[in-house]
Amino acid sequence: MFRIITFAALVTAAAAANLGSLRLRGGATKEKVAIVGSGNWGSAIAKIIARNVLALDGFDNEVKMWVFQESIDGQNLTDIINSEHENVKYLPGIKFSPNLVAEPDVSAACRDATMLVFVMPHQFLARTCPKIVDCGLAKECRALSLIKGIEFEDGSPVLISNMIKEQMNGMDVSVLMGANVANEVARDEFCESTVGYGNAEHGKAWQMLLHYPTFQIGTINDVAGTELCGALKNVVALGAGFCDGIGLGGNTKAAIIRIGLKETQKFAKMFFSGIKDETFMESCGIADLVTTCFGGRNRKCAEAFAKGEGSWEDIEKKLLNGQKLQGTITSKDVMVVLKAKGVEDQFPLFSKIHEIAFEGKPVSEIVQI
Repeated sequence: MFRIITFAALVTAAAAANLGSLRLRGGATKEKVAIVGSGNWGSAIAKIIARNVLALDGFDNEVKMWVFQESIDGQNLTDIINSEHENVKYLPGIKFSPNLVAEPDVSAACRDATMLVFVMPHQFLARTCPKIVDCGLAKECRALSLIKGIEFEDGSPVLISNMIKEQMNGMDVSVLMGANVANEVARDEFCESTVGYGNAEHGKAWQMLLHYPTFQIGTINDVAGTELCGALKNVVALGAGFCDGIGLGGNTKAAIIRIGLKETQKFAKMFFSGIKDETFMESCGIADLVTTCFGGRNRKCAEAFAKGEGSWEDIEKKLLNGQKLQGTITSKDVMVVLKAKGVEDQFPLFSKIHEIAFEGKPVSEIVQI
């Protein structure tokens, strides 16, 4: 009932065919995709996935998306999504194909899934993953994390993908990171993204699911490097926003971006093995960094902070429509681990951004690195 094939969808199917055949997991007759999260980025990727499965053999047509229930003008958000095929709060004006089904119960959303897409604030993983583990996943289900953040434990960084893996009883987890402003992706403006994988077959499966003529998916065997690019670029974006807030020009911002990329690479190699230099030239690396430093919520909020428009909490409430600011959280955590290792002097930009954001240093000192 859901199979609506457009010319673009046919192109998607042809592109997928070029990626080779996909071996279904655990004896399942069809791949079944569930999306865990429904904010701005979650809704944008849900549009891509729900449309793509209609043109891909071997995939169940129905895609369920877990939605944290909210009331919008007296109606449940899930009811609005399922009737209007639009997330009116987090992605207004963008229509989903009707095979995307909003589900307020995360266990029901993920039941029998063979492919789980995590796209939610990582602070909520600990309370969400146990419900998914017990819901009845398909055998050998695997996951993809779109979560841009990082945690720290005992003075060392912990990848979000590893957190998911541990909480999902050892499930294989790939990551998707790239220059992907959610609203632009949802409007089918051309862009690229990168799947970082540890299992080549799984990397191919995620590429097949996500690839679209306007959403080109590359892959690289480097989960840690891909994920760290997505997390640390938000810290660099704070520096870019500080530049904008005090009226500094393009030369200064370009310097901040270059130094930020070098410090991201140094951080990744300092704490993780197997990091590939070429990862930083993929969409997840330099492209995502540039995009975030010229747009995105972290840059915007840092500009407001530099202009004296309030505390981080005030600015987040005023500008983000219920979404969370990741750059400030990551900046705090990065400094904890750098200080624990005694290497903060090797990361002058990361250190300066933290000093301005949380230690009362004037924003003008962003150039003193």
